[in-house]
Amino acid sequence: MRPLSRALPLTAALLALAACGGEAGGADRPCTLIGSEPGLNLIVPDGSRLAAASLRACWGGKCQEPRIRLNPTSKSVSTGCDGDGPDAACGASASPDGGKAGFARLDGLPEAPVQVTLKLRDAKGRTYLTHRLDVTPKATFPNGPHCGRGAPQAVLTVVNGQVTVR
Repeated sequence: MRPLSRALPLTAALLALAACGGEAGGADRPCTLIGSEPGLNLIVPDGSRLAAASLRACWGGKCQEPRIRLNPTSKSVSTGCDGDGPDAACGASASPDGGKAGFARLDGLPEAPVQVTLKLRDAKGRTYLTHRLDVTPKATFPNGPHCGRGAPQAVLTVVNGQVTVR
């Protein structure tokens, strides 16, 4: 087989692949298949007391009480660079910051007001915070706004006994 006759099928395949990757977001910004789950993020920057969290979310006459698995949060700490030039390699490591975070998946979550009751418990199972609030989740854009909407989410942040929504 001559080199040119082997290159033509490969070239055609590469052109087809390039065309598929650019369809959703335009030739300069392809979209991936990354998605997002509907739900509420919980962030507690000072998680020293927090052992468990639960929430109840209600809308349209139905309620859900999803499981929330808490994970420690961290901050990035620089480990320095191996030089000053543009080709220098720099590094960072994760360092625990005392916070905790979790996610409550809520199937069918609307982009409309949802009544939420959040409870935080200590290591002995005692509830030390109960807070009721209305939350309006917003669509996420996991690939950027040029690739369409993802599932709705909101972030609940607890600082000094106060819950804020973003």
